[in-house]
Amino acid sequence: MTTPLGFRSAAGGPAMPTPPTGFAVAAYPTYAQAQGAVEHLVRNDFSIQDVTIVGSDLQLVERVTGRLTAGKLAAAGAASGAWMGLFVGLLMGLFSAGVQVGVLPLILVSVAVGAAFGAVMGYLGYSLARGRRDFTSASQVVARRYDVLCQPRTAEQARNLLSRMELGRTL
Repeated sequence: MTTPLGFRSAAGGPAMPTPPTGFAVAAYPTYAQAQGAVEHLVRNDFSIQDVTIVGSDLQLVERVTGRLTAGKLAAAGAASGAWMGLFVGLLMGLFSAGVQVGVLPLILVSVAVGAAFGAVMGYLGYSLARGRRDFTSASQVVARRYDVLCQPRTAEQARNLLSRMELGRTL
């Protein structure tokens, strides 16, 4: 596992980001292909601690996934509020053992109040936006090219293994 900064230092704490080192032994247009190349090296008993995948020419890609409407935001707010109401209702039911009404009605009222409050807040949030950003999206950072780097002591061996892999695909 890596940390948000990338690596751990020898002392166990997060290390400062450093540029990668080594020789480029292969370049691929997708991360999946670069990952496949590294997996090929692993299968061939290569010294894998010498390998780094480096993405170059990074881009933020935002893919629009749908239209955002007042109804969708109100429904999402209602669902979120209902969960919060359920939590509050369960807590109230847990700590009010002497209530004669019963725990189930208390929980149901809490869920309903939470859902109503959430729906109002969702609709209010949509109204305040006034048509700015009326869509949903998913963002990711992608690279135009992925280089597989190796330390100089193993770079030639990696090139040979990866070239044999590429030859096997074209035959």
